Amino acid sequence: MLIDSHCHIDDARYDADREAMIQRAQTEGVGHFVTIGCDLETSRAAVALAQHHPFISATVGVHPHEVKLIQDNWYDELRTLAKSGRVVAYGEIGLDYHYDHSPREVQRARFREQVRLARELRLPIVIHTREAQEDTITILKEEKGGEVGGVFHCFSGDAWLAKDALDLGFYLSFSGVITFQNATMLHDIVKTVPLDRIMVETDAPYLTPVPHRGKRNESAYVRHVADKIAELHGLTTQQVEDATSQNTKRLFRIK
Repeated sequence: MLIDSHCHIDDARYDADREAMIQRAQTEGVGHFVTIGCDLETSRAAVALAQHHPFISATVGVHPHEVKLIQDNWYDELRTLAKSGRVVAYGEIGLDYHYDHSPREVQRARFREQVRLARELRLPIVIHTREAQEDTITILKEEKGGEVGGVFHCFSGDAWLAKDALDLGFYLSFSGVITFQNATMLHDIVKTVPLDRIMVETDAPYLTPVPHRGKRNESAYVRHVADKIAELHGLTTQQVEDATSQNTKRLFRIK
């Protein structure tokens, strides 16, 4: 069984064929999905999907792009959602200095607050970091994020970030980006990451892997990510499938 450890099943791009998209993934061997909250609305939607489908788990949290929108009542509602019984992690949260949709000082403050909330809830953390490696690691260390652990989703950083993330006890999740021919540095990093610390994801509907680039991404395509990791590690896809599924179950406590 494969697990798509990070996808956005609530996205409007699936409104016309959401159930068919899920069925296509199941046909490809995807047995479980983790759908991600990025703000209050999508956190609600993620939990609703998980409550409707036993093979979907949810996360809640506020993406760095959206943290400028946080209002006083958001954390209270996120706490309530997190206790629904269907939430397995807090995130995606972190820092994004590429787009700066939220001011950097606001991103850092809200990231700290949300790491503290994840620790309060005893939930692992789903990390989004882009062009903000040093601040991300510093805040995780200062706020004791390693106490709950988590995963750096869609890992595309350098070897330094990979080492620091692993040293903190975090997993690294790889997406369709590793199927891109020009992702040579990422290919080298994947080879160095122990198999028991790797997860696979699509980040669907984003980051569509080869050979489907240019199309909307969907969870069925997570198999291409597993295939590429197997190639880079000199393993069979079945070995990667088994290991990454066990890793995801262990981190997110999925039964």
